[in-house]
Amino acid sequence: MTDSPSRFVQINDAARETNPWTNNEWLCRPDLVEAEKLLLVRANMAPMHCHPFHFHPHREEIIYVIHGRAEQWVGDEYRILSAGEMAHIPPGVVHATYNPHQEPLVFLAILSPAKLPDDLAATPDPQDVSAQAPWSNLRQGFPECLTLV
Repeated sequence: MTDSPSRFVQINDAARETNPWTNNEWLCRPDLVEAEKLLLVRANMAPMHCHPFHFHPHREEIIYVIHGRAEQWVGDEYRILSAGEMAHIPPGVVHATYNPHQEPLVFLAILSPAKLPDDLAATPDPQDVSAQAPWSNLRQGFPECLTLV
């Protein structure tokens, strides 16, 4: 073994957390590996749950579906993404992930950069806009969204 930073994160070493939207398994972030540019989390979303409309002010993101189907919004457009499909979200763009299906949804969220300069890191991330127009009205007629809290 060496004293160099970890280059591997096995599933038992993933950092687990529950937030209002998903049960997460963090696989890449600066406290796990020497990552400055990438964050990687495997998100597990229960049926009929969601991460409502929000944005990351200074990070771009990829949502990559592993299992299930995601109703993925980027701005005011959405697609139903299945396993092997993805969405790219530029920094500052409002987006949302919904699981209006009866099966669990598992996806990878890849964000960059992992580390922000102090002045940018002071900005809350993510920023919820789901109660603001037009985001609060976009899903009228769609199944209701639940969160874990």
